[in-house]
Amino acid sequence: MTRTRIAGTGRALPSRVVTNHDLERTVDTSDAWIRERTGIVERRVLEEGRSTSDLAAEASLKACQAAGIDPGEIDCVILGTVTPDMPMPACAVFVQQKIGALRAAAFDISAACAGFIYGLSIADSFIRTGQFKKVLVIGVEVLSRILNWQDRNTCVLFGDGAGAAVLLGEEGERGILSTHIFTDGSAWQELNIPAGGTRCPTTQHTVAEKMHYVRMNGREIYKLALKNITRASQIALEHNGFSAQQVDWVIAHQANLRIIEGVADRLTVPLSRFHLNIQKYGNTSSASIPIALDEAIELGKVQPGHLLLFCALGAGVSWGSALVRW
Repeated sequence: MTRTRIAGTGRALPSRVVTNHDLERTVDTSDAWIRERTGIVERRVLEEGRSTSDLAAEASLKACQAAGIDPGEIDCVILGTVTPDMPMPACAVFVQQKIGALRAAAFDISAACAGFIYGLSIADSFIRTGQFKKVLVIGVEVLSRILNWQDRNTCVLFGDGAGAAVLLGEEGERGILSTHIFTDGSAWQELNIPAGGTRCPTTQHTVAEKMHYVRMNGREIYKLALKNITRASQIALEHNGFSAQQVDWVIAHQANLRIIEGVADRLTVPLSRFHLNIQKYGNTSSASIPIALDEAIELGKVQPGHLLLFCALGAGVSWGSALVRW
């Protein structure tokens, strides 16, 4: 059987660190308040003069090196982001040029925090059908540039970063066992950026009203994430005939420590089997899962034969899961 295997991963994070104590000086919040409600201690913010595609290219080159392939061998670049370099063309186009993947098809997808899982699902289909042999999937965000830094309900949550994975077709049992993606558009208003599109074009009014920044109903997103991430994870396990106790590592979207703890409790998987880095990076949206995966691999946690569960929910609301035999 041909499966889609993750052959190499990479991550890129800005050097600038913004701590909770830094935010205490600029917005009505405190280190204790942020830690208690989110588990976040610090986050990364991209330096001026650098763009989303710069971070994505850095992570992608590391993933190609880890996979032992030249970027020129990549057939397709799939990039998940809600913070592209510009509205047109796709951010993936700039990454294609920066890494030298010059023969690759390149496009963006917008599923916010679920973007990497959506990208895995698309790449898996491409490889299984034989359309492409080597696919680069990227999750990248520069959320610091779409935040209202006076809104303590959002600015404390997010950070910048990129993660990437090279996917190859391979005979055997290792690789992606299944992916499962879902959307409920009726909840779009719970997490969005109101202005900047055709529905609400940019005007002096939209700028003055800060309508180009992230707006979120945190209470509702918490409930939606807990319910849907848990169910998507259960679907992935049931589909493949596994129990939660057989999972070696859960690589969950790092949105909020309380959400992760709730999912762990509902799945009856010990929190010790979740790789956690939210305390260091905050919520990096599309980049969250690939950053966590690359870090877990580097730390030696993930070993051949391990069963990995990926799960996330983001704006849309869109969510999903994937089960991988490493």
